[in-house]
Amino acid sequence: MAYSILLAPPAERQLKALPEATQKRIVTRLKTLQHNPRPQGVKKLAGEDDLYRIREGHYRIIYTIRDKALVLLVVKIGDRKEVYR
Repeated sequence: MAYSILLAPPAERQLKALPEATQKRIVTRLKTLQHNPRPQGVKKLAGEDDLYRIREGHYRIIYTIRDKALVLLVVKIGDRKEVYR
């Protein structure tokens, strides 16, 4: 039961703007979320409906999970200092 991973257009632009080595790490991390969208270390964002964040080094991946459709939608990818703004 693997989830499909979709990137929102802003998240796709944010990913492409990162250094290539960081892009590879984030893509690898996203692939692990296909089989377990709520792994150890994931946190639900306070004050937001159905938004989760996972860490990858200094970067954060903000996403929402649609269990009925088996879809994981990545909303934002960015440095930990700027991603929550």
